[in-house]
Amino acid sequence: MLHNNEDVDQVDAVQNTISNWKNEMVSPEQALVQAQGPADILAARAYDAYSQSLRAYNAVDFDDLILLPAQLFLNHPEVLERWQNKIRYLLVDEYQDTNTSQYLLVKMLVGIRGALTVVGDDDQSIYSWRGARPENLNQLQTDFPSLKVVKLEQNYRSTGRILKAANCVISNNPHVFDKTLWSDMGYGEPIRVVFNSDEDAECERVATEILDQHLRVRRPFKDFAILYRGNHQARLLEMKLQSYQIPYKLNGGTSFCPC
Repeated sequence: MLHNNEDVDQVDAVQNTISNWKNEMVSPEQALVQAQGPADILAARAYDAYSQSLRAYNAVDFDDLILLPAQLFLNHPEVLERWQNKIRYLLVDEYQDTNTSQYLLVKMLVGIRGALTVVGDDDQSIYSWRGARPENLNQLQTDFPSLKVVKLEQNYRSTGRILKAANCVISNNPHVFDKTLWSDMGYGEPIRVVFNSDEDAECERVATEILDQHLRVRRPFKDFAILYRGNHQARLLEMKLQSYQIPYKLNGGTSFCPC
């Protein structure tokens, strides 16, 4: 039984390390050899014991769903050939978030035919902490030199001012594929950056600004949308909206405050 946050953090760290090893196709034996320092040694030993337990229960985890097929294809060319003949054309979305084992799996399935389309944006890679390699997009040029790059630079949702700000941010990113986003939806209203002391103050500000616009200029509630990064942020937002009697509809998640 875990007794404090330090124990939980240590378990999370070991779990993430094991997951990253699997994504990089590092075996428990290799992890033990490569381990440097107490944290890596602990994780490598846990990885070895964990792998033995999975085999004992004839079980796999999420990372194994990619790792095991990749290993199967590497060790059994006849199985790989059978699957290559089944898959005539391959489409992969969000390619900037692929890791080493995912890239290898796609590369083997496509084979020499090269019938492949990928969609991705190296400036939208946010999962490097769990093994994603945005450089996989660049690697495609080496492994599949016949691929044609098509840039989808027109944005159909945002105004020009927002895209100008986005371009300024993107210009500071280290990337291979340059792009300039544009829109024909007009320049748009000025962007405001609002600083709040904490998440409670932030949600309070959101709710009161909606109410102010509704009462002062008679803007209907249906004209407002609140975007947030994670579902955990919805609870406080819902509480603030309810406290000001602002009707709302939650999309893409489960309400924390059912009415």
